[in-house]
Amino acid sequence: MPIKVLIIDDSALVRDTMTAVLSSDPDITVSGTASDPIFGVRKISQQRPDVIILDIEMARMDGLTFLRKMNETVDPIPCIICSTMVADGSPNALKALEYGACEIIQKPALGTRKFIEESKIRICDAVKAAYQSKGKMKKLIPPQIGPVIQPKLTADVILEKPTKSTIPLDTTERIIVVGASTGGTEALKDFLTVLPQDIPGLVIVQHMPEHFTAAFAQRLDGLCKIHVKEAENGDKVEKGQALIAPGNKHTLIKRTGNQYFVEVRDGPLVSRHRPSVDVLFRSAARYAGKNAIGVIMTGMGDDGAKGMKEMHDAGAYTIAQDEATCIVFGMPAEAIKNGGVDKVVPLQNIAKSILSATIIH
Repeated sequence: MPIKVLIIDDSALVRDTMTAVLSSDPDITVSGTASDPIFGVRKISQQRPDVIILDIEMARMDGLTFLRKMNETVDPIPCIICSTMVADGSPNALKALEYGACEIIQKPALGTRKFIEESKIRICDAVKAAYQSKGKMKKLIPPQIGPVIQPKLTADVILEKPTKSTIPLDTTERIIVVGASTGGTEALKDFLTVLPQDIPGLVIVQHMPEHFTAAFAQRLDGLCKIHVKEAENGDKVEKGQALIAPGNKHTLIKRTGNQYFVEVRDGPLVSRHRPSVDVLFRSAARYAGKNAIGVIMTGMGDDGAKGMKEMHDAGAYTIAQDEATCIVFGMPAEAIKNGGVDKVVPLQNIAKSILSATIIH
């Protein structure tokens, strides 16, 4: 059965264009449209949709109020915010994150029709990811599903694949690299808040839009015992600190002597994403080898599966979040299928597994 989508937006142009774009995907059907949430509630009572695409600024009830009320219900419908009012980590964007939006898509103030048409795959992927989150919804900060690329590129375009001659043999400090997408922001919060201050340095790729990662890191920094910040080029990877890859930039591990640092750089999308988990994991395989611990969490798609296998082959210890605790079991499932995972554990046991690995391995 196709995924049923309800579009709530006060612009007739947006409703018509979004309907045409979504209807072109055989896995999606538009079950209805509404000009504001009040009309939207009536549509829901007539035919309950699987996913809602929601504007913010509308008459009678704004989209954020509707989103909050929706996610307070016993059985919330996954919502995607698509608005001009969510730029650059704005207060509206942060509230949407807090209220449980599965995805945020920023519409431009001008050229909206062209933007929606050009973003067809991104929007359809967002709908499919939101649908997969049904029944597992929590208050999430949304990941970013990258725009379309042709063809689908691998980490080769950023960094050469590690070989036996490039993998370090000498011992250095341990390092932890983490990749996540759909549902990952809440999973990361649960994971990071239980880590002790002396944990090895972490570098994290969470698929999020540009400008959102700084606010996300700041939020986590206020909740965690460790220091959390958005990664900047040249930042050292140090004990008790987590570096979050900035949106729209690849983040790699590099090494000088025994000191790890990050390189933040531009480049084409890899596995449909920038930043890409595959790029981070490949760099960990090449520059940290057996001294790395890799973690892959909830997310749609396969970003990170190849990189985790490269880490595993380089001697790293690798962990995947289990299906029961994932919002979407795509990325961990692909990594497991690819033969790159040493241990599969529930979200609440990942920190314990890392701490054990730093002692045993």
